[in-house]
Amino acid sequence: MDEALRAVADPTRRAILMLVRDEEVSAGVIAGHFPGISRPAVSQHLGILVAAGLVTVRRAGNRRYYRLRREGLAEAATFMETMWSAPLARLKEAAEREERARTDDEEARG
Repeated sequence: MDEALRAVADPTRRAILMLVRDEEVSAGVIAGHFPGISRPAVSQHLGILVAAGLVTVRRAGNRRYYRLRREGLAEAATFMETMWSAPLARLKEAAEREERARTDDEEARG
């Protein structure tokens, strides 16, 4: 999970993930989306994503095609959800307590 979180910390790699999330995309097409970044640098970003288990690569001749590996994000997504679920549950409980107290006050006043 640590490697996946480090990989998605970089905005270029997040943009690459968006490019490959729905379909397989060649390295050349991916590089074409980043005119300010050299092809070797894009290749390095792709290597990091592959190493982190976030992207798969398929070789066809001298071309490489990349696709999102959703299960690679699953552990990180579960971790992130735990960061929100407990505070949201506490917020819900507090709102419900406040609503009960308001209702009890209104009933007491008649």
